[in-house]
Amino acid sequence: MQTIQAIRCPNCGNHAERYHFVHLKQTQTQCPVCDYFMVTCSRTGRVVEAYAPGTYATQV
Repeated sequence: MQTIQAIRCPNCGNHAERYHFVHLKQTQTQCPVCDYFMVTCSRTGRVVEAYAPGTYATQV
């Protein structure tokens, strides 16, 4: 079973999605705006895979 949760991206603050995979005991968070991606173990909280690029500064 899989559930999807709408959240704010912890990297850039835009809308992102969090998927809960019960059978795999994993949680996946991804943001289409800044390309943030993280998979964690739902039981232990340990990071399985992660990609979090830096945010870009806006020019004034």
